[in-house]
Amino acid sequence: MQIRCDTHMHTVASDHAFSTVHDYWAAAKRQNLQLFAMTDHASTMPDGAHDWHFGNMKILPRTVDNIAMLRGIESNILTDNRGVDILDGMAPYLDIAIASFHEPVFPPADKKTHTRAAIAAFESGKVQIFGHPGNPNFLLNEDEVIRAAKDNNVVLEINNSSFSHSRLGSEPVCLRLLELVDKHDWKVVFSSDSHSAFHLGILEHCIAKAQQVGFPFERVLSVSPARLLAFLAEHNKPVVQELAPWLAALED
Repeated sequence: MQIRCDTHMHTVASDHAFSTVHDYWAAAKRQNLQLFAMTDHASTMPDGAHDWHFGNMKILPRTVDNIAMLRGIESNILTDNRGVDILDGMAPYLDIAIASFHEPVFPPADKKTHTRAAIAAFESGKVQIFGHPGNPNFLLNEDEVIRAAKDNNVVLEINNSSFSHSRLGSEPVCLRLLELVDKHDWKVVFSSDSHSAFHLGILEHCIAKAQQVGFPFERVLSVSPARLLAFLAEHNKPVVQELAPWLAALED
């Protein structure tokens, strides 16, 4: 199975990452990707990018070597049901936004607290993806969260690094989430969560685990740019129109 998009990666703008956007375009070409999203950490993270970083992404080209890049963010789910740390004025600069739990921002609590906070993030209307929801430090009422995600047109992320070196203990939760997403007739994206360009487009664990539980790839939005951009059109993202000529030429 070939996945042509990678919806989650970090550049040196997030201090614990190691590659530039130039490195990522070169890696995308090597991996035969057609689209990836630059999603550095929001500023509430201790080493997240400055808010100006996200506004200034407009200076970057839409495509390089016929590979498109979405201008995105990995925002932090906030305590006290305050949604996410995306400033109101930042939204017009973002093509895609992930909402994730991170321990330095949200100290792990109980399942009810996590569930309410995640739903508040979805209901903010500022995000399209729920990042690494399999983190065992942030257990959820999974059925309730998936129903709320669907109601707010937010898809769940299956994160390749959760099966290899990050958030140890995520695998059984991720497998269960795949089964429940299918049960609730909802959707996911696969992502590398790269902090180095060497990992961009490496999604073999996502693919293998989906096959293991019989998860239908028709529910994976990141399979193709057309499928992912059609989802972003539902969120009225201008990038869809901006990339329309590129997508049409890609599909010819």
